[in-house]
Amino acid sequence: MPIRVIIADITQLRVDAIVNAANPGLLGGGGVDGAIHRAAGPALLDACRALPECAPGVRCPTGEARITLGFALPARHVIHTVGPIWHGGNHGEPALLESCYRNALQLLRAWRLSSIAFPAISCGVYGYPAALAAEVAVATLRDELARSAPIDVRLCCFGAAMHEVWRQALSAA
Repeated sequence: MPIRVIIADITQLRVDAIVNAANPGLLGGGGVDGAIHRAAGPALLDACRALPECAPGVRCPTGEARITLGFALPARHVIHTVGPIWHGGNHGEPALLESCYRNALQLLRAWRLSSIAFPAISCGVYGYPAALAAEVAVATLRDELARSAPIDVRLCCFGAAMHEVWRQALSAA
């Protein structure tokens, strides 16, 4: 299945899993993370709190992913991943962002799910330049999809400007 770029509210999508651009504590925050927590209801926060910490206050290190149910969301599951904070691109940010996408798809396959929607991971308050993030995402997703059963992948953008950046990355790859 092809990768699609859409303009939508990720919390309204009826897919097997939506990806949450989370913080390491997985306890909600701003942007996509806050929107997903609000839409899923308090049971999502309870499920995140139940995930074990791997360090004080860290349930999901940067580049890794965790899965919970979707609770009040139309999506059956939420895959939480922590993208890198942009520090100029010379501190491993591309590899960490790539890991976010790979690990999310690995969880999707492990749970035998077949449709997923990604936000623009790290492009909000974490400051990753959208065009660079889109290149990493598209290349990683295409590589992963080439070696697995068909997966319905949607790159979900909240507005037209971000949609255009991601559409260009998809058509250039």
